[in-house]
Amino acid sequence: MQDKFKQLRTYLGEVMDLAATAELLGWDQQTYMPPGSNEGRSMQLATLSRLTHEKFTSDELGSALEDLKSIVEELDPNSDDARLIAQVSKEFDKQRKVPNEYVAEFARITALTHQTWEKARQESDFSIFRADLEKIIAMRQEYANFFQPYDHIYDPLLDDFEAGMKTADVKKVFADLRPRQVALVNAIAESSYQVDDSVLHQEFDESTQWAFGEEVIKAFGYDFNRGRQDKSVHPFTSSFGNDDVRITTRVAPNYFNTALFGTLHEAGHGMYEQGIGKQLARTPISHGASFGFHESQSRMWENLVGRGKPFWIAFFPRLQEYFPEALRDVNLDDFYRAINKVERSLIRVEADETTYNLHIMVRFELEIALMTGELSAVNLPEAWNQKYEDYLGITPPDDAQGVLQDIHWSFGGFGYFSTYSLGNLISSMLWEVIQGDLPDLQSQFEKAEFGGLLEWLRANIYVHGAKYEPMELLKMVTGSALDADPYMRYLEAKFGEIYKL
Repeated sequence: MQDKFKQLRTYLGEVMDLAATAELLGWDQQTYMPPGSNEGRSMQLATLSRLTHEKFTSDELGSALEDLKSIVEELDPNSDDARLIAQVSKEFDKQRKVPNEYVAEFARITALTHQTWEKARQESDFSIFRADLEKIIAMRQEYANFFQPYDHIYDPLLDDFEAGMKTADVKKVFADLRPRQVALVNAIAESSYQVDDSVLHQEFDESTQWAFGEEVIKAFGYDFNRGRQDKSVHPFTSSFGNDDVRITTRVAPNYFNTALFGTLHEAGHGMYEQGIGKQLARTPISHGASFGFHESQSRMWENLVGRGKPFWIAFFPRLQEYFPEALRDVNLDDFYRAINKVERSLIRVEADETTYNLHIMVRFELEIALMTGELSAVNLPEAWNQKYEDYLGITPPDDAQGVLQDIHWSFGGFGYFSTYSLGNLISSMLWEVIQGDLPDLQSQFEKAEFGGLLEWLRANIYVHGAKYEPMELLKMVTGSALDADPYMRYLEAKFGEIYKL
């Protein structure tokens, strides 16, 4: 038995090495690769993606899994070995339905379309990206059809990011959240007390912003010995193994929130990957439980910690030292309210916590319409603008602040967006448990001590990687199924205080 497991782990390690190499090339493409190298890079990614898929869906792996099935039945069902076999077998069966040729072509196309998206966004011209987006939509529809019969064409896409979740499940969550969040946003808008955030819209030196952000995430526990931060058009995190997890951010010289909260968000992803159990290294379960769980961590460190008053009790004096002229005469309470200002805004990644999910609902509904064919790419900018008018009462003035603002469609990430909202819900559910287990948590933050939180997360979430199904892990840790109530309790308490509701 030990020999068979050892052979399997060796084989899977080679699969993961190929996947990590492709991931590294993708990271380089968005950070340091010369723009003229894109055609060659697309072929390299196509080759690596095909080889990875061929190796993972091979008859050799299928035979090895079959040989181990009877042995696994004798193991503790929650052991690492049993869970590894179960999760790999499930993914093997799924990926066998996808042709190698499709995988290679999809990797090639999305490598090319990323650069087209960057150009279109820079020039604020959707027409530059439209033809490439049409190719991606067609390929995602083709992909979904590999998994017929399905309840909804969007289900296979969603399952890639949130295993076991159905389109109907997300619709139900959003139907519950939408009226409650709209009511809160309206109550804030009607409040006689409003927040002035002009302090955030000043000249902030880019290198100084960068230095402050890195100081904060070092304090959080992001390990720069096993990671680094670079600039990109859109912030992202890449893991090439749990000892090499890299993050990126972007910097706005005249708006403070962009760089810092982008850094905190990506550091949340990074610390999750760095905290996965060493025993799972170089296996297909050596990553987060799901994208929803991953977003729960990025949103937790960005918002529940980084936008909280206790955090700023510790770090606002340091920030004033970094920016003495801009912040010398600003008091802590005014700054805290400024970074939490509620505003119907255009840009998702800079949206406040109360309106954020509305941005996600727009994208979720548009993605479904594109996949079902109810909406064509040529009409997407108009549909986007109408959704923003319907949900937030504002209309984007151009494509860069509208339909082109997100990177996800350029890499074919249909099914991804809803996991941000799922992450908001999961983070608040975890937060209530954490505060019960660590009753002095907020006082720790006031002293810039984050080790207690990080150790709790490592012990209860990170160490498991993708050993458990996401909703199974959530139930294990919180004792509850997915629930929007903790999230709404958090929002209503925090913003009720800020806006004197």
